[in-house]
Amino acid sequence: MYYDYLIVGAGLFGSVFAHEMKRKGRTCYVIDKREHIAGNIYTEERLGISVHRYGAHIFHTSDGTVWDYIRQFAEFNHYVNSPVAVYKDELYNLPFNMNTFSRLWNIKTPAEAKRKIEEQIEELSIEEPRNLEEQALSLAGRDVYEKLVKGYTEKQWGRDCRDLPAFLIRRLPLRFTYDNNYFNDPYQGIPKGGYTRIVEKLLEGIDVRTGISWQDFVKEDQDITYGKLLYTGMIDEYFDYCLGTLEYRSLRFETEELPEEENYQGNAVVNYTEREVPYTRIIEHKHFEFGKQPGTVITREYPAEWKKGDEPYYPVNNEKNDRLYKAYLELAGKEENVLFGGRLGQYQYYDMDKTIAAALKMASDEA
Repeated sequence: MYYDYLIVGAGLFGSVFAHEMKRKGRTCYVIDKREHIAGNIYTEERLGISVHRYGAHIFHTSDGTVWDYIRQFAEFNHYVNSPVAVYKDELYNLPFNMNTFSRLWNIKTPAEAKRKIEEQIEELSIEEPRNLEEQALSLAGRDVYEKLVKGYTEKQWGRDCRDLPAFLIRRLPLRFTYDNNYFNDPYQGIPKGGYTRIVEKLLEGIDVRTGISWQDFVKEDQDITYGKLLYTGMIDEYFDYCLGTLEYRSLRFETEELPEEENYQGNAVVNYTEREVPYTRIIEHKHFEFGKQPGTVITREYPAEWKKGDEPYYPVNNEKNDRLYKAYLELAGKEENVLFGGRLGQYQYYDMDKTIAAALKMASDEA
C-alpha cells in the first residue's frame, strides 16, 4: 500500500493534519505507540463519567477560526475553569484575584490589595531577580509567593525555586476584580462526551494503527510505503539522541473510582500548593460536564523527573535545551520529505488551540 503521508502520532496535531490532508484528496496512514488514539487528550468513560486519563484538558482560545473549526466535531458546554488552591487548612481562589486577596488579608477593595502587594515588594528591595524565587517575590510579594507559588512550582519542576531560572516566571496574573475565571479567552468549554470523540471524527476514513512505535514500525517487514513523513514524537528520539537528550518533565496519574461518593471536592480542579503534599492537584472529572452521576472519579497528579522510556509532558525550555533543540532542527532541515510537528516534534508546550492552529498551517503549507 502507498500513502501520501505516514503520520507518527494520533494526537491532536497528527489527527488535524491527517483530516485536512484527506480533505484535500491525499491518503494518510496514522500510527501511535499507545493502544488508543487522541494522545494526551484521550478521554474514557468510567462510572458514566468522561475521565481525562492524562490530566485536565480545558479548551480555551481567543482564535475564532480555531473555535469554529473544533466545534465542527463536538458540541461544547459552558464550563469555565475556576480552580481552587489549598494551602494547609486554607482555601484560595485562582487565578490570583480579589477573592484571593480578600482571603489573604481580610481586605475588600482593589486599592487595598494593590497597596498591600506594593508594600511587600518594596520591603524586599529586589532590583535584579537572580532566580525564580526572587522573580516571583518581585512580582507578587511574600504572601502570594509563599502560599500559592513556591511549593506548587517546586513540585512541578522538582527543584527549589532558588535553583530555577528567573525567566520561567515572566509575569504573575494579578487581577483586581472578583472574577475566578482562570482564562481571559472569550471561547472556553469542554466537549460533551469527551475529547476522544473529536479525534475519532477527525480520523474517520483514515487508516490507523495503534500499539506500535515508530521504531518498531520501521523494523517491520511490510508493504507500506509513503511519500512524506509527519513525525510528532520527540525530535531527539527520531535522531536516536545523536546530539544528546533533551530534557522533559513527566507526570504520574493515580485515578480512583468512588462509586459511593457523589461529590468528592465540589470543584473540577483543586491545586495543593504545599511542597509537602506530593501531588499538585486533584481532578474530579464529573464537574467538567456538570455531571449528576451517583458516583465520582478523581485523579491525583504527581510531577515526576523524566527519563528515557517515560512519557514526556513538558519540554524544559532553558538555554541549554533550546541550544540543543536548534541543533536538532538543523538536522531536521536536512531530512528529505520529513515534517516535525506538535509539542514533542517542535519542543515547545502547546495549548490545544495552538496545536490546532499549527497543524492547520502545516496542512495549508503542504497544499
